[in-house]
Amino acid sequence: MDHKMHDAVILGGGLAGLSLAMQLKRAYPDMDIVVLERHTRPLPEAAFKVGESTVEIAAHYFADTLGLLDHLETEQIRKFGFRFFFSDGKDDLADVTELGVSAVLPTPSYQIDRGILENFMGEEAARRGIDFREGVTVRGFDIGSGDAPHTIRVKSEAGESELQARWLLDASGRAGLMRRKLDLTRDNGHHANAVWFRIDDRLAIDDWCGDAEWKDRCHPPERWRSTNHMVGPGYWVWLIPLASGAHSVGIVADAKIQPLESMNTFDKALAWLWEHQPVLAKQVEARKEKLLDFAFFRNYSYGCSRMFSPDRWALTGEAGAFLDPFYSPGSDFIAITNTYITQLVGIDRRGEALASRARLFERLFFSFYDSTLRMYRGQYNLFGDPEVLPTKVIWDYAYYWGVLCQIVFQDRLGDADFITHMAPELTGSAELNIEMQGFFQRWHAVSHKRNHRHMMDQRDLTWFADMNRTLHDVLDDESLAERLRNNVRMMRLLAANAIEQAAAEHPLLLEGYEHLVDIEGVRTKLFDRVA
Repeated sequence: MDHKMHDAVILGGGLAGLSLAMQLKRAYPDMDIVVLERHTRPLPEAAFKVGESTVEIAAHYFADTLGLLDHLETEQIRKFGFRFFFSDGKDDLADVTELGVSAVLPTPSYQIDRGILENFMGEEAARRGIDFREGVTVRGFDIGSGDAPHTIRVKSEAGESELQARWLLDASGRAGLMRRKLDLTRDNGHHANAVWFRIDDRLAIDDWCGDAEWKDRCHPPERWRSTNHMVGPGYWVWLIPLASGAHSVGIVADAKIQPLESMNTFDKALAWLWEHQPVLAKQVEARKEKLLDFAFFRNYSYGCSRMFSPDRWALTGEAGAFLDPFYSPGSDFIAITNTYITQLVGIDRRGEALASRARLFERLFFSFYDSTLRMYRGQYNLFGDPEVLPTKVIWDYAYYWGVLCQIVFQDRLGDADFITHMAPELTGSAELNIEMQGFFQRWHAVSHKRNHRHMMDQRDLTWFADMNRTLHDVLDDESLAERLRNNVRMMRLLAANAIEQAAAEHPLLLEGYEHLVDIEGVRTKLFDRVA
């Protein structure tokens, strides 16, 4: 038995666990942190773990909070934003609606080869004085209450042993060691499946079309660096490039609209692509001999009833709750959860009571989780609608950049006084988001779903690009409060504009949404240049 009392033992040394260890060590350099990981390095490149796309919160967290900017810039791929093609059943990308940016937006995000990143993070954790133990299987654990230590039973090449820790932190991924032991898993009502595979070759989407006008839409002409979404009714297909030179391909689908049984082997998935995305199927077919792996998740999204406990345990990453890969929020919520855990550890180290802050942080986490879940649950039927989905995507971005990103980038996640002060704006924006997600469904029911040959360039929305550009501004409380108020006002104008434009063609859509359109008599045309 290891008789030493460790400050923290982290179950799992993947992205969530190593990130948490690094954040704790940066905040409290004297902490004794043990990370237990069942895999041994080196991890395989390209075909290791799914979840390769990051967005702004995660990129900020890895680069700035953890200090990994040099690695991201030199060893990973700078992303060319999200991009959408309404290409269901089409064999030419030039003849469909494209949604994306013509040039990269200022705030960076990255495409991540998980094997490369986690190999580096394992080495970096050791360099930073973290006790990173590989090839260790967790056989069980006992949770202490009050001031009693937690006990963890492990097995490695050296045999079986026990560790004791003041904090027990579960980052065991979908194994969900603590979530399963304590029966914390909850059905969140979002039922979808995913299959994916990696091809050991670059899927250079820019070369798939010879149309000169189409090629000239993006500068530089490097759509392949985007997270490319090929969308259709009830599903979306991702294309994500990896720094190793491989490409990740995934099909994500509503379980009721596109059943998993139609795509749960590579041959079935390829046949499915020939039916729904033939332009991609042609490229995959030509590279069948370069297939690296194939896997799937059934019902991948789930909730969790507890995340943080005053008894000094917590969950992070997929060991806790998981939303959806659309918009790539997984690493964002690792950043949010790890930040709350780091603050709770600090409270404990100061000898202060944990209960009230653990409840507050858990309540805030679930408010962010629930608001984001609204973007996915019951919304997959919109994915084949070239008229409604682009507006929804712009709305979802505005909510993400305008509210959640502001709180994270300005380091106010655990600022109880500021959160309480801004409660009317935060609650109002969440309620508005619920109303707009419902409106998108009503609009979709009457939409003509016209799929024109054109690009909807999000860079043409000045307010949209400005919101991205200013994410790294450093603001005091008063300035941040004013920005959040302005962003919520902008969201109300955005909602009014979207409803007005839809109702111009479908007047009945106004019923029940009149209160969102009458915004102090103001009319704005936020969508004119892209819609």
